[in-house]
Amino acid sequence: MADIPGDGKTRADWVPAIANKNAPTLTELNAGIRVSQWATGDGLVGFRPDTADVPTTGLEDTFDTNTNGRRSFSGTMIRFKKQTGSDVVYTTMVPDAEGFIVIRKSLPAATAYASGQPVQVYPVICGETAWMDSEPNTVERFEVPLKMREQPSLRAAVA
Repeated sequence: MADIPGDGKTRADWVPAIANKNAPTLTELNAGIRVSQWATGDGLVGFRPDTADVPTTGLEDTFDTNTNGRRSFSGTMIRFKKQTGSDVVYTTMVPDAEGFIVIRKSLPAATAYASGQPVQVYPVICGETAWMDSEPNTVERFEVPLKMREQPSLRAAVA
């Protein structure tokens, strides 16, 4: 088995509606917007789950033990480059907009979705757009914070 270089192989879409987050359809995905084309190179932030510890150590134990507790995401957002003219992301991912972020890895980003491809589906609501501080030698950037509306499907497949 060979390693898969990640450059150019992460796609993120804003999808307005998905009936089954474990098996989004081609129709649902094709109705979305490929937002990763406007994201910065470090633009997907906080799409890593954290699992809390639940202590299981007893009073007489001499070694601390734990089991899995609640899973959560924090600081989840996408960082974008501001576009001239009609900026689709800026006008679509507005505060309180509800939808889904679908992330696919390991294939060229421009490759169309196909049945059976593994994806991650995040039901989200957009927070307030945050402009990043100005600095020399960079494009204008903004971040859209994302709150999880329900548990995401991290091992979904395109139906």
